[in-house]
Amino acid sequence: MAPESAAQDPAQDEPETYVGLTGAEAEQRAYAHGWTTVRTLAPDAIITMEYLTGRLNLAVEDGTVVRCWKG
Repeated sequence: MAPESAAQDPAQDEPETYVGLTGAEAEQRAYAHGWTTVRTLAPDAIITMEYLTGRLNLAVEDGTVVRCWKG
């Protein structure tokens, strides 16, 4: 397992607040709130599991965010 980043996340909003937004709205809001990287994924996408400080992951299905998490 890759080591976790030691720095704090720059954004202070909670990922759950992005659920229900369109993918474009969520990405725009994330950058406006200080996230440095936004990764948009299909709900069942195979992804790497390294934790990156400042990254917000958006699972988007049919144009709507269905899950969101840090790292």
